[in-house]
Amino acid sequence: MTDYVIHVRNTLKHPCQHEFVHCDKKRIVIKAGRRGGKTVGIATRAVNRFLSGRRQLYAAPTAEQTDAFWFEVLRALAEPLQSGALKLDKSERTIEKPGTKQRIKAKTAWNADTLRGDYADDLYLDEYQLMNEDAWEVVGQPMLLDNNGDAVFIYTPPSLISAGVSKARDPLHASKLFKKMQSDTSGLCAVFHFTSWDNPFISRVALQIIARDMSQTSYRQEIMAEDDEVSPRQLIYSGFNESVCKVPRMAINDRWIVYSGHDFGGANPAALFFAQNPDTGFLYAFQEYLPGGGRSTFQHVEEFKRITAGLHVNRRAGGSHQEDEIRQGYAAHGWPIRAPKIERVGAGIDKVRGMFELGKVFIFEDLVHTLSELSVYKWKVDTSGTITDDIEDKAKFHLMDCMRYILGEFAPETADIRGGPEVRGGW
Repeated sequence: MTDYVIHVRNTLKHPCQHEFVHCDKKRIVIKAGRRGGKTVGIATRAVNRFLSGRRQLYAAPTAEQTDAFWFEVLRALAEPLQSGALKLDKSERTIEKPGTKQRIKAKTAWNADTLRGDYADDLYLDEYQLMNEDAWEVVGQPMLLDNNGDAVFIYTPPSLISAGVSKARDPLHASKLFKKMQSDTSGLCAVFHFTSWDNPFISRVALQIIARDMSQTSYRQEIMAEDDEVSPRQLIYSGFNESVCKVPRMAINDRWIVYSGHDFGGANPAALFFAQNPDTGFLYAFQEYLPGGGRSTFQHVEEFKRITAGLHVNRRAGGSHQEDEIRQGYAAHGWPIRAPKIERVGAGIDKVRGMFELGKVFIFEDLVHTLSELSVYKWKVDTSGTITDDIEDKAKFHLMDCMRYILGEFAPETADIRGGPEVRGGW
């Protein structure tokens, strides 16, 4: 095929996709959010492996999934197909190199009977959570025996949305396979986990619109690709009642008092802004700030001033107690930030939990990154299944740190928080 241009996608712009496309492990499990780029990546992998002489079989339980895969394959191989160097059978959805066993095939399959009758060097089972387990156990494994083939399982964690169409005996069989391969020490397995947000090719605006209308459970499964086996005890802010405290955006007027929490860092700076209604004392998260790297302190401050224009900013808190030099830099540009009143992470979390449990904190529904972090912010579980006091992947939760820094100033046990933070002055 060296005489033809092969139009495969540029996976370098999607690092997660690039990793699994070029992974050489024998068994791969990919857990990804909707529109996360998994099917496009698998099509790219299949084309690359087909061109190296291998026989490819892709199966999914729905025609919609096979359509997406097949579109990418036809796009990539358009030139050799048009020239006749490759043979296309549209009805069977196969592409072959004449005179060889080199082939790509896409088919709809959801159990052993619908997958039978073939063999492959590479087998792809997409939307595996919807398939019956025997598709792999009874048919998939034997078809790889002749050539010591490879298998890739692709899934989005099962949810109520998918429950009605699943053919699985155990709805969590894909999740269990992921965990099994995650702990495998043979060197034959690899697992990949990425979210819808990790796909650089989809509209952030469209994703925000979709996300704000989803429940936390659906968001956690469908967008963040989290297996929803989390007990309420593991979720750090399980007291957040989204049916009441996730609210539509409303106007913030100049009578309301603004508080901001800040997390420093050159690569992942963050800020979260709350406004307090003086009539009720309730706090509303109304703006989140996640600009990515590359901005100066001055640029951050200018954006903070734009966000709070016309509003009275009462207090700002952020950073660790060792980051005084950074706070001084913000103060020099007209945005003084104090060290958080509470230094210990656990104690700060307890403050925030108390406010959630009393229904004193509301979050605007379009703050999808804040709600996203909130939905998967959880304690780490050790190998024995015991919930620990350590936060799982703590370094990822910049907005949760912002929230803890500023809400830690308040007294949740007080029935009326209109008095404001416990500590006054010094700002």
